[in-house]
Amino acid sequence: MLWSIGASTALRIVWDKLFFFGFTPTMTTQFSLAHWCVLVAALLPIVCAGIAKSGAIGKLRRDGGYDNGNPRAWLAVQSGWRARANAAQANSFEALPFFVAAVVIAQQLSVPQSQIDALALIFIGLRLAYIGSYVGGWASVRSVLWVLALGVNIAILMLGWRV
Repeated sequence: MLWSIGASTALRIVWDKLFFFGFTPTMTTQFSLAHWCVLVAALLPIVCAGIAKSGAIGKLRRDGGYDNGNPRAWLAVQSGWRARANAAQANSFEALPFFVAAVVIAQQLSVPQSQIDALALIFIGLRLAYIGSYVGGWASVRSVLWVLALGVNIAILMLGWRV
């Protein structure tokens, strides 16, 4: 049983089995632009939350101020740009796993890093424009930007198919 032999030994067995089946991982030796884009993408939901709460922090709750004791209930009753910023936050969390996976898979499949970097940067630009259009209330523009960002994600993932 794996649990009786120790974690490091179990990991070594799994590692050796992966090599036996022809799995050869590729390792990058430096932090690429795509890695920075993953960090930025992970921080975008926090930026959206900050936008939703901006101007309400420090105000009294009875005056519509932000309620840190019950933030989800406070956000649920917001309207206008605050509600749209909160929705952009949720969508940013939803977009994150596919983006991270696409970047990692493309790197594992030995796609040239410059191609991954370029598309990751385009993805971040589209997501920033998406957030701006969402908060600004431009629904049609927002939808187009969402589709474009999804297409870039698919492109990052599919780069590995051609290698």
